Amino acid sequence: MLKAVTGRILSSLLVIVGSSALVFVIMYLLPGDPVASMIDVSNASPETIANLRHQLGIDRPFLLQLADYFGKLLRGDFGQSVLNSEPVLPKIAKHFPATLALAACSAAVSVIVGVLLGVLSAIHRNKPIDLIARIVGLLGISMPAFWTGILLLLIFSIRLGWFPAMGSHGWRTLVLPALTLGLIGAGFIVRMVRNSMLEVIGDAFVVTLRAKGLSERAVMYRHALRNALIPAVTMIGVLAGEMLAGTVVIETVFSRQGIGRIIADAIMAKDLPVVQGVILFSALVYVVVNLLVDLSYAVIDPRVRRAA
Repeated sequence: MLKAVTGRILSSLLVIVGSSALVFVIMYLLPGDPVASMIDVSNASPETIANLRHQLGIDRPFLLQLADYFGKLLRGDFGQSVLNSEPVLPKIAKHFPATLALAACSAAVSVIVGVLLGVLSAIHRNKPIDLIARIVGLLGISMPAFWTGILLLLIFSIRLGWFPAMGSHGWRTLVLPALTLGLIGAGFIVRMVRNSMLEVIGDAFVVTLRAKGLSERAVMYRHALRNALIPAVTMIGVLAGEMLAGTVVIETVFSRQGIGRIIADAIMAKDLPVVQGVILFSALVYVVVNLLVDLSYAVIDPRVRRAA
């Protein structure tokens, strides 16, 4: 088991290093000059432009820039914004709690709604609850995040006045954004849990448990559900990346001040260090979440622990 955990941690570190290099290469190849975002190059002297490029370190060869980039990352330095010289990492740390709260609440909505409807749909196959669950799954997968967000705003904020239309202060401003992202994730989980439960229900061990006299509730929720959760947990790990990406749209629709809104503003302003830092930070969070998902398999299913 320890060997398997060590291997997963090492592979995660390799993914982080590869992601860091890829982010740098993409930012390096993007057209445009960061100096043009800082000053009016048409009215600046060549000496001023050259000095700024030297201060930013973008006048050096690619490999030297890459080495300097990794050296700064090892020191926890994500660079500085070209617009206001604000350090990128403290800027991310300041706004990340709002995004973390949104992602955590969205994940809770996805898991609770998805697992509950998926299990009920499998147990009551071809009954009204099954139809409702499949409709929820289809709508969650099919409807774009911005459309779902606008629809919830029109109903619960503008028409009914139950929740604020925008902002990031207080739990009431979190409800509609979390529902928007959560329902999208729930759509995938409903389908995954339903299909897994239907496969498990037909296994021989379920028939044996019933023959031994266990109640249907114990068979379904204590044994069948636990065996069906592995695919659902895998999907949750995948959805973590989807939710981090979805915060860019959701935080813009609901005017929330999180890292999704930061990267949207930075892209519009061509503030490449901020864009680079947010992408890298999101990649780190995604890798850590998926590492925890991999390690959770052994907790959910003892067969995985024994195989490891």
